[in-house]
Amino acid sequence: MHSQAAAPPAPSEQEIGHAAHCLAEGRLAAFPTETVYGLGADAENPQAVARIYAAKGRPANHPVIVHIAPEGDVDYWAAQVPPEACKLMQAFWPGPLTLILKRAPHIPDAVSGGQDSIGLRCPSHPVAQDLLRAFAALKLNGQGGVAAPSANKFGQVSPTLAAHVRGEFPDEVAQGMPVLDGGAAEVGIESTIVDLSRLDQGAGAVLLRPGHISAAQIAAVLGQPVRRPDAAAPRASGTLKAHYAPHTPLELIDDARLAQALRGEGLPQGRCVLVSYADLPALSADLAARLQVRSVPADPAHYAQALYATLRELDHGGYGRLLVQAPPRTPDWDAVNDRIGRAAAAFALDTSGL
Repeated sequence: MHSQAAAPPAPSEQEIGHAAHCLAEGRLAAFPTETVYGLGADAENPQAVARIYAAKGRPANHPVIVHIAPEGDVDYWAAQVPPEACKLMQAFWPGPLTLILKRAPHIPDAVSGGQDSIGLRCPSHPVAQDLLRAFAALKLNGQGGVAAPSANKFGQVSPTLAAHVRGEFPDEVAQGMPVLDGGAAEVGIESTIVDLSRLDQGAGAVLLRPGHISAAQIAAVLGQPVRRPDAAAPRASGTLKAHYAPHTPLELIDDARLAQALRGEGLPQGRCVLVSYADLPALSADLAARLQVRSVPADPAHYAQALYATLRELDHGGYGRLLVQAPPRTPDWDAVNDRIGRAAAAFALDTSGL
């Protein structure tokens, strides 16, 4: 299991104020949320939002999520706020839930990849809330939204520590981009995304990305099942087939292949590491020299919390391949399976020997 470092001191009021002024000036600032760290810019400044895309290497048609403070006015950002959205906000905000709503006409479409929708979230992390409040206070109308995808290069593993962000964007940090340190992310994977922008078309509530808040929890609040995306669903953050990937080739293995690996059969050349949540037998000395075993938590919430930090750590271990035991295919593992499946999809691996 990945061990969490002691929490750092909370950022000072001066540090948060400086980051808010950077945002107000059209610059970038990185900050913690309960899910992962975000790379933020003023959501109403298309030039500032473009700096996020440039820094990440992110496609311009891939939307970003707008973060608002608990006091923020959702009606300022959304053209329509249906009763379903109010129910979910009351149940889960502040928290790791993003709602896709119809975008208000005065909000630039830079945040939505040119679509008529907008993704809105109110994070629960106290540092994020302090930053959002400080930024909103600098706005004449008091409405400050921060567009913020995960603070990593596009398609790579999301950051759960401030050190991850600094390592990912050394040039931006050297040029003065503030990185607020809020310690290790508590949830560890990105927010659940629910589309409510097409209720008037009969599309219902659609789960675009699973997360810490489950489809069952959302359905219980709404009193209706949550649907799967269809072809007309809006594009949303982190929903491309290949995403969340380390640099080291990653392969998902089922139980049969796991048993083969533990016998030393069909392992690729070089040192490998096996990421497993199961209790495994001790390896022989010869096999242990070729295959390191990394244990991760066997429950989905703690697995999710450790996932990205573990992948980042192993990425620097000099391994030829990461073999990841496929988690159970049960609803409580949906979010973890989503992230690992997209990470594995980034690699076209020759697995004929395993």
